[in-house]
Amino acid sequence: MIHSMTGFGKHVIQLPGKKITVELKSLNSKSLDINARVPQAYREKELVFRNRIAQELERGKVDMSLYVELTGDQPSAEINAAVVRKYMDQLRELADGEPQGFLEMALRLPDSLRTEREEIDPEEYAAIEAALLEAIGELQQFRRDEGKALEADFRQRIAAISAHLKEVESRDGERLAAVRERLQKAVAEIRESVDENRFEQELIFYLEKYDITEEKVRLSKHLEYFGQSLESADSNGKKLGFICQEIGREINTIGSKANDAPMQRIVVQMKDELEKVKEQILNVL
Repeated sequence: MIHSMTGFGKHVIQLPGKKITVELKSLNSKSLDINARVPQAYREKELVFRNRIAQELERGKVDMSLYVELTGDQPSAEINAAVVRKYMDQLRELADGEPQGFLEMALRLPDSLRTEREEIDPEEYAAIEAALLEAIGELQQFRRDEGKALEADFRQRIAAISAHLKEVESRDGERLAAVRERLQKAVAEIRESVDENRFEQELIFYLEKYDITEEKVRLSKHLEYFGQSLESADSNGKKLGFICQEIGREINTIGSKANDAPMQRIVVQMKDELEKVKEQILNVL
């Protein structure tokens, strides 16, 4: 079963005096890339959060956000009066204006509010870690659901390529007959005596260069293997990507050997379906 690398998870916990929200978002990436945004008071536990995410999620660009909303009555910060006055003096030197306007501007500037650092209770950290695990669980479920949609799309497109392969097999006999006929007409137009045995040998050699029997067999096997890999217990987007490369190689070889307009049109359709699969493979875990 395949999993998408795209996902979202969120969990909210209510503690005495504060509400804490943990959010996780993930996008496709070749490796695991974690970006954590946590308040300054919780920075000492950032590495713990990162390690927990790394244990649960294999790949993807993961953004973790920790939001803390104080719900108690006590103020969480006080105005740093000296800094605010300094800001207002500098603003007055730069422009004319009302003191109220300067005050509003000064309060938005860095260090205008002073927050007293509080020691975080171990039970609070444990609750946050539990919330993180819940968010990870939601993200993983999101990935599984997205993976089901991707799998359905892959099966549809691989089935389309298989159907086009049958068209190629059906056309192959007519293609070789047409190539033989063109060569015979070309020789006849020369109006010179031709050694029939030598001509037949050269014709066989020429037709063998355009034989696509091996490519058809290998392509069929690769398509079958792709379907089997979708049913694997583990999600492996890299493996599916490698199989797509092999499928593309056989399709390209068939196209280069075709020497037949109807078959080349079929090959173009196969390439179109495969490109759509490759685009979505980038989102598979």
